[in-house]
Amino acid sequence: MNTIIKTMCSCLMLLLSITTSAQKVSYGNNPEAGHYINVGDAKLYYEVYGKGEPIVLLHGGVFGYIDEFENLIPKLADKYQVICIATRGHGKSEIGHSPFTYKQRAEDAYKVIRSITQDSVTVIGFSDGGFSGLKLAALYPNLVKKLVAMGVTDRSRAVVESSFNYSAAGLVRDDPDFLTKRLQLMPDAERWNECQAKLTKLYNTDYMSTETFRKIKCPVLIVSGDKDTRNPMEGVMKCAQAIPDHQLSIIPDAGHTVLNDNFPLVWETVAPFLNK
Repeated sequence: MNTIIKTMCSCLMLLLSITTSAQKVSYGNNPEAGHYINVGDAKLYYEVYGKGEPIVLLHGGVFGYIDEFENLIPKLADKYQVICIATRGHGKSEIGHSPFTYKQRAEDAYKVIRSITQDSVTVIGFSDGGFSGLKLAALYPNLVKKLVAMGVTDRSRAVVESSFNYSAAGLVRDDPDFLTKRLQLMPDAERWNECQAKLTKLYNTDYMSTETFRKIKCPVLIVSGDKDTRNPMEGVMKCAQAIPDHQLSIIPDAGHTVLNDNFPLVWETVAPFLNK
């Protein structure tokens, strides 16, 4: 009996150790998984987890970073080589000196991917990362074999509104704890306000519509929350329908941050698409 109890205790301790270890993964600031690449005028940070076919994660903007995929990465790493790219001005990636555009972000992602693998890849992007994924698939049809784009919409020239105005002061007011932690990661934190100005210009001027969507050749899954006030359903539908090979999934009781608002249902939607 004592032997059985000791064995059970050992197994329990091992389980607790594994769980604790998993909880300690600092996605976006993990020296064991982190790497850098110079893409021209900026040094970008990325992390790699797991082994297998390559799958690329592209995070959102402003508050977005690699750690927003903390629920998704361990699910994928069991089967895939997961490449998590930090875009310019986010976390440990430098800002660079050229204007932010979705084409630039797609080109940056292409350089990171090709420094790791010559294979075609699956891409999962959220918000900014979703738009970057759409642009990447349109520019490099031989690179992207499958795409999941979350929190995206039709951003035609006619509907882009010059209503964004991000600043360091505004972000401090909205979430001071977040800003403190993020600035600790940034290699050029003194340029944070400049980064916000670049993001503001991106959102107020860059557009993406059928001229991009219709060029995409790979299967695409569009995922949107039914309560996403940033992306009205009409625009989401227009985006999806312009892509030749598309699927559309509307997640109930979820807003723009659909990935975290209802992760279990998002995963149940994404997993079959990846496994096809």
